[in-house]
Amino acid sequence: MFQKLLWLSIAGACGTVSRFAVCELVAKAKNSHFILGTFTVNILGSFLFGLIYVLAQKKIHVAPDMRLILLTGFMGAFTTFSTLAFDSARLLKSSQYMMAFGNLFGQTALGVVALVGGVLLGRVLL
Repeated sequence: MFQKLLWLSIAGACGTVSRFAVCELVAKAKNSHFILGTFTVNILGSFLFGLIYVLAQKKIHVAPDMRLILLTGFMGAFTTFSTLAFDSARLLKSSQYMMAFGNLFGQTALGVVALVGGVLLGRVLL
């Protein structure tokens, strides 16, 4: 178990550094706001999550622990948006449309509400 946690941590660190690098490259290349970098990471992350998932399961036959490390560790740190997209796509594939749209809308809207709530609480505590 310790070894799995260690590998997840290493993959997560690599995902975090990769996210930062991509955001920086996009910002410098386009001389843009941070939003374009985040947008790029989220879309690229979703694409890579799907690609890795299929290749690791169907083509390359990667062991379940390695899939966990790649998808949860690296991709989870690169962007959690990819996981939101993957979970929602699985719900759509299984014809659970209300759950899929509830997941997408709920996490997006409640995430913004929670962010604002955290900001407001932080201001009150200061």
